Amino acid sequence: MLPDTAQCWLLSLAREAVAAHPSPLALPDSQRLDPALRTPVGAFVTWRRHGALRGCVGRVISEEPLFRTIPAVAVLAAFEDPRFPPVDVAELTELRAEISVLSPMEAIAGADAVQIGRDGLLISAGESSGLLLPQVAPEHRLDAAAFLAAACRKAGLPDDAWQHDDVSIYRFSALVFHEDGFHLPAGAP
Repeated sequence: MLPDTAQCWLLSLAREAVAAHPSPLALPDSQRLDPALRTPVGAFVTWRRHGALRGCVGRVISEEPLFRTIPAVAVLAAFEDPRFPPVDVAELTELRAEISVLSPMEAIAGADAVQIGRDGLLISAGESSGLLLPQVAPEHRLDAAAFLAAACRKAGLPDDAWQHDDVSIYRFSALVFHEDGFHLPAGAP
C-alpha cells in the first residue's frame, strides 16, 4: 500500500525531475520517507497531453527504491520515449503525469487467466518482449485475447504468438494514480 500523501509526492517528484532536466534532482534522505517509498519495485510514468499519450517509460523490475525510480523514468518518458519527440519545457504545463507501481510478475498460461482492468501483461519470446499496463485494455475496450494479441504486437511478435509454447506470458497488477486526482503540495511525506 502507498498512502495518498506518498502518491501525491511521487507525482510532484516526477514533474520536478522533468522541469529540472538535465540537472539532477536533489532527493531527500531516504530514512525519513515512508517505507513503501524505499522499496525496490517496478514502476512506469506516463505523460499525457490533452488526454493523448505523450510518453511512457518504466522499469519492470527495479533495484532502486521507488522514490529514485520515479524521477528517473519520468525523465526518460518525457525525453527519451522513441515514439515521440522530446518534451519542450514550455509544454510541461500541458502535461499530466500518471504513475503505475507494479506488483511482482506472475507466469500464466493464457487468456483464461487474464482479468481485464486488473491485469497488465508482459509477453516474452527470446530477445523480444512487450508490456502493456493494466489500464490499456479497458481504455481500448480489449477482451483478454485482444489484449494478449496487442502485447504480442508490442513485442514485435505475431498476434497469436501468445498461444505458442516458446512464448512466456506474465500478468501483474498496478497501483495507478495520476495528477488529476490530487492537488500537488510541495514536500516529502
